[in-house]
Amino acid sequence: MNTSAISRMLGVSSSTVQRWVKHLGLKMERNEFGHYLYSEEDIQILKEFKQQLQDGIPFQDIQVTKKVRRGSRNMQKTDEQDQSFLERLKVVERKVESKADSVVSYQLLQHRREIEDLKKEIESLNSQIKELVEKTKQVEEDQTDSTEPILVTRKRKKIFLSLLGF
Repeated sequence: MNTSAISRMLGVSSSTVQRWVKHLGLKMERNEFGHYLYSEEDIQILKEFKQQLQDGIPFQDIQVTKKVRRGSRNMQKTDEQDQSFLERLKVVERKVESKADSVVSYQLLQHRREIEDLKKEIESLNSQIKELVEKTKQVEEDQTDSTEPILVTRKRKKIFLSLLGF
């Protein structure tokens, strides 16, 4: 039921009903438009409140017993919601962990490939260095071998020239 129906039932204005709800501290359920929805318990509480007012009890001194059952029902709803949120949170955490693990493993594979490529390049460079060292040794040997005969041949020419008198 809505506020206007309750106010007609109790014979008071709708603003009076809203004031009583606020004074009693009732936690009302609301519809999608934000209007109060009254249950049978709420109606009984408001009837008791009106009766006490009619009996002459001052507004501030009126106390109405609230049933605990209503609050516990709300607690059950929030507990169920909390549980569902926790479950969803755990699922998301597991997904994030698995994603992080897959990213890390991919990065490790990339690093291994890079290291293997670098090792191959180092081996290639080492073999090139060895080849160059061997070539330089061979060139040096060839130069030393070729320089000796040239010196000898020059001396021979000088000897022949000196014999001929030129």
